[in-house]
Amino acid sequence: MQSILPILLFALGGVLLGGAWSMRQQGRSKGVLIGFVALAVLAVLGGVAWLLPAGTL
Repeated sequence: MQSILPILLFALGGVLLGGAWSMRQQGRSKGVLIGFVALAVLAVLGGVAWLLPAGTL
């Protein structure tokens, strides 16, 4: 499970960014878009942080 979690977080970030892009195309409100992008960034940063060696942060 340890090696799968970063991959899942990166995938989640991609899905959220794709959803934000789709909602932007549909003309949704900026608040929702910002929320989706923020969650996507957090997911990707979580994946990166998981891959860093212990004691780096």
